[in-house]
Amino acid sequence: MFRCILIVSLQFFFFNTAIFAQKADTLQRYRAMFYNVENLFDSFDDSLTIDEEFTPMGARHWTWDKMNDKINGIYKTIVAVGGWEPPVFVGMCEVENGYMLYRITHETPLLKFDYGIIHRESPDPRGIDVGLLYRKDLFDLQESRFFQVVFPDDPKRKTREILYARGVIAGADTIHVFINHWPSKFGGELESNAGRYAAASTLKQKVDSIKIFYPDARILIMGDFNDEPESTPLVDGLKVCLNTFDKCPSGLVSISAILRAKGQGSYKYKGVWGMIDQMIVSESLLDKNHKIFSSPENASVFNADFLLEPDDAFIGEKPFRTFVGFKYHGGFSDHLPVYIDILTRKKF
Repeated sequence: MFRCILIVSLQFFFFNTAIFAQKADTLQRYRAMFYNVENLFDSFDDSLTIDEEFTPMGARHWTWDKMNDKINGIYKTIVAVGGWEPPVFVGMCEVENGYMLYRITHETPLLKFDYGIIHRESPDPRGIDVGLLYRKDLFDLQESRFFQVVFPDDPKRKTREILYARGVIAGADTIHVFINHWPSKFGGELESNAGRYAAASTLKQKVDSIKIFYPDARILIMGDFNDEPESTPLVDGLKVCLNTFDKCPSGLVSISAILRAKGQGSYKYKGVWGMIDQMIVSESLLDKNHKIFSSPENASVFNADFLLEPDDAFIGEKPFRTFVGFKYHGGFSDHLPVYIDILTRKKF
């Protein structure tokens, strides 16, 4: 009798283990990444922007060959971040124009993945823009727009716009994506805070307008915010929450704050790793009961060895950047990419 009970118990155990494994295997991952590509300029002089230093005769002696090397480096980074499957979304900033995005998607092996491009020339004086690449086979684009950041104290001031895209991912559910590049801390943190507050206000207005009609909207916000997750423009301006444990009145959770608490960083300044390249999601995107969902465990900074070099001035490693000052260094970027996986359940 004991042997019979034991055999039946083992069969029940292995049967349920097999069912659990089968259910676990029904999850499909779609990766979204963001990358500040550190001055991805062409080598031509645009008379409408301040880009003269990125020409062969300019201060950085930026040539066609150097540009091609950088494009190939970005392509390799995108493929590496994606692993076996290139990302469904690739958000970028510090891109001079749509031609650079075309070169990445159509003149590298990424061509076979048929990436779409969302871009327009921003009013930024240097001519650097944000852009979004998306896989047409995995994302059905329904709308894209650009929102200008208005500075209340200086209406004539110009900066990068905020990119917005809405569509259906993997035929499963609608997702709203924002790509940002907020004003830098040039001139000092306190002096420049107003610029990032203006960007936060613009973004918050757009997010709130979506939630009026779709309170449970799945929202993904990525970008270089030129500030840490716990900074006042993000916490007081955008109203982001820094963890998943407390009630979040705004419904916006900083995934990057959670990664930062674990010691991760995307940008190194004076020997200290920071997390200015960030991912923020709506609470609804963290709800596993929806058709698409994610979690902080499905996000990370991508710190592959080929993107790093020894930090001789301080300790450890630092991003292998393209320029050190005005001297060409030959690297990929002074930032590391960040990514998050969006999950869906397969239908059998």
